[in-house]
Amino acid sequence: MARKWIRFPHPGKAFAHDAAGLKKHWARLHKGDCEPLPKDAAVLEAWRHYHAGEFGPAVEAGIAAGGAGLNAAAKAQAIYATYLEKSDKAKLALFEEAAAWADERRSAAPKDANAHYLHAYALGRYSQGISVAKALAQGYGGRIKEALLTALKLEPRHAEAQTAYGAYQAEVIDKVGALVGGMTYGAKKDSALEHFQRSLKIHPDAAIARIEYANGLIMLFGKSRMAEAEKLYQEAAACKPVDAMEWLDVEHAKAELA
Repeated sequence: MARKWIRFPHPGKAFAHDAAGLKKHWARLHKGDCEPLPKDAAVLEAWRHYHAGEFGPAVEAGIAAGGAGLNAAAKAQAIYATYLEKSDKAKLALFEEAAAWADERRSAAPKDANAHYLHAYALGRYSQGISVAKALAQGYGGRIKEALLTALKLEPRHAEAQTAYGAYQAEVIDKVGALVGGMTYGAKKDSALEHFQRSLKIHPDAAIARIEYANGLIMLFGKSRMAEAEKLYQEAAACKPVDAMEWLDVEHAKAELA
């Protein structure tokens, strides 16, 4: 049975590009994840759907293209599940499937930094869905860390992986404490902050980097850093989105402030 996809709520065609337009804006659109410009027109088409907020067609096109197209499919499905899917059960299934696609891609192309990141991202969101404490007990923490560190080793300028590794460490410390988090998972407060800051330095226009940094500050320091976290959320809400994911990030920030 075909999945019924919830439509991207942004009106109009603000983020729609043809192939030429997508190539022209590629560097900015992928400043956060360092995905290389595809040579395969079918893969490019999958990303075109993704940036426009056509997540269902992006998944279908990415899976059909295979290879590097799996990254487009995994990211489209993971972002869709994060922001648009209403059912908690369906979200978990979507994250698991996206993680598997990214894992397939990174197995076939072990030097594809974005595949490692997307595997970690989908597993991370899945872990949040079942509870971080439960996910750590089931061994997801080590898998996420391995994938993120591999992505960063392959591409240190992968801003989204920098953000994700900061968030990973903050989540671990929040759930198990600094001592256990450091000894068992290598999670450290200073390292988390360093990765959040590095991400913003690489991609200063990213709303999600500010959102996750703000969340990390609250998890690591509580009310003592609340004012700084609120300022980051205000900056995130003021960011100018260039595609569907960034629009959803900005709207999330606005909703949290409200």
